[in-house]
Amino acid sequence: MSERVLVVDDEESIRKLVEYNLVQAGFEVVTAADGNTAMEMARGEVDLLVLDLMLPGLSGVEVCKRLRQDGSKLPIIMLTARSEEIDRVLGLEIGADDYVTKPFSPRELVARVRAVLRRKSDESPSRPEETAQFVVGNVRLDPERYEVMVRGEVIELTPREFDLLHYLLKNMDRVVSRDQLLDRVWGYEYAGDTRLVDVHISHLRDKIEDDPKLPKYIKTVRGVGYKFVRGE
Repeated sequence: MSERVLVVDDEESIRKLVEYNLVQAGFEVVTAADGNTAMEMARGEVDLLVLDLMLPGLSGVEVCKRLRQDGSKLPIIMLTARSEEIDRVLGLEIGADDYVTKPFSPRELVARVRAVLRRKSDESPSRPEETAQFVVGNVRLDPERYEVMVRGEVIELTPREFDLLHYLLKNMDRVVSRDQLLDRVWGYEYAGDTRLVDVHISHLRDKIEDDPKLPKYIKTVRGVGYKFVRGE
């Protein structure tokens, strides 16, 4: 059965372009032109949401935010006509799994849709190697419950932050490069945009470290990448 993708954009030409290419790639596609309709359809039977940032009614940011507040784990790829870093980071901070800047290559968008869906499939708790909990100092990550606790309190992570922390923990005490993190966590070659890794690492430190400026768990290995250590 084909995976169903919901495409939301107020420009008909963009909707048709994305729909055509996703259908050609083997996906089932449904579309919406505004944020309010998107909210209703996203709560139905869809496997991934391609969501424009600027929409009539509810904005794409608000749709994404509300879905995450409702507890939805639906993978979301944001579309934005603006390339400034603040727009990209905003989309990721509110829980989007990825973003694509207009104008975009339809081929690239299809690749990103496949990558995000593949990562979702890889996170299935039915896989024995993915069910083991990680407990390091004050940090506990439970893949089966998709939950992270720090000092006994559940903390809120975006899906990408969770994936990043999980990967670091699976590679405990090993140095992982930014490019490796982009490939394994983001799911494809991310055009060398390693700044995204640094932004997400900063957010993780804010949430799990006692002092984010003097981290004891997520260490920077200058010129290479990062390493999750057992703490001091």
